[in-house]
Amino acid sequence: MSAYNVVRFKVKPGMQKAFEDAHRVEPDFKGFHGGALIKTGDDTYCFVGCWENFDRIAAARPQMIAMLDSFRPMLREFGNGLGVTDPVSGEAVVEFHASPV
Repeated sequence: MSAYNVVRFKVKPGMQKAFEDAHRVEPDFKGFHGGALIKTGDDTYCFVGCWENFDRIAAARPQMIAMLDSFRPMLREFGNGLGVTDPVSGEAVVEFHASPV
């Protein structure tokens, strides 16, 4: 089964375009199958990434943190001890695939 990482972000006012532009890259993470940055509100976003397996996510953490550091100044704190991101990750227990049209 694949593994996924999901990260929520809150962007500082006026930084939305710069934040989106910072994600217009082709990451070179081993085992990364792709992902999407989703705008969930005026200043909130969620990233969802699909990976070969959980070990690939763990191995890519230093690279992902370096990427985060490049746009960290654009982010607002969530509060309640979360910092500027709210990340979760794990292995899929059920996966859905599109039906052929």
